[in-house]
Amino acid sequence: MITHNDIARLTGTDVYDADGDKIGTVGQVYLDAQSGDPEWVTVKTGLFGTRETFVPLRGAGVDGDRVTVAHGKDQVKGAPQIEVDGPLSNDEEAELYSYYGLATNDGYSSEDTPPESAYQPESTYQPESTGQDTRRSSGDDNAMTRSEERLTAGTRTEEAGRARLRKYVVTEQQQVTVPVSHEEVRLEREPITDANAGDAYDGAEITEAEHEVTLHAERPVVETETVAVERVRLGKETVRDEETVSGEVRKEQIEFDGPEGR
Repeated sequence: MITHNDIARLTGTDVYDADGDKIGTVGQVYLDAQSGDPEWVTVKTGLFGTRETFVPLRGAGVDGDRVTVAHGKDQVKGAPQIEVDGPLSNDEEAELYSYYGLATNDGYSSEDTPPESAYQPESTYQPESTGQDTRRSSGDDNAMTRSEERLTAGTRTEEAGRARLRKYVVTEQQQVTVPVSHEEVRLEREPITDANAGDAYDGAEITEAEHEVTLHAERPVVETETVAVERVRLGKETVRDEETVSGEVRKEQIEFDGPEGR
């Protein structure tokens, strides 16, 4: 159970449901005007915590740097949207109690007409005994809690561009050296010897004759063939980088007025 002594620990604390899913962070704490104990908190959800939703602290617990509430993440995010700008009105209380299926501490149900609003932000809570505009603190009425806002940055994924593969044909010149050969005529003379005398004296003594030799030569021939040389595909990789973001935050300052001045 979360009591008055836990107030100082709540602001800015992470909020989880009973299944361990993170819902958001505590924005404001709403107190019971009679007991001063926290009864509601607003939970900042959405991108950069821009949305605040009321969640009852009944059945909730605080452990270290986290608050665990008795309602699921989806139920909290679907709660009625009520402006976080002051005490809860009667109609707003009734709407929240009806949504969460709870009865009030005063015993009336969500269908009854509630008494004057009993819950107000911790920042505007006024103790009945003094009527002064001082904050309740944990265990000491002479102290006040100073709060400040802090930037909470996140990321969202969006399309940054597209890449595609496209194949087209280009023509280029290539040179290849091919060895070739050809035949040439060579005049050969040989003397008359006993070995070739028979061929030399065969036939008429004086006559006209003609002898022909066919010459051959190689010519280069160019052809093409298609071969597969490589496979190309598109791949993706995640590159981590850092960017600096800025925003305005508010914080409270405490001034002291004593006998000798401020």
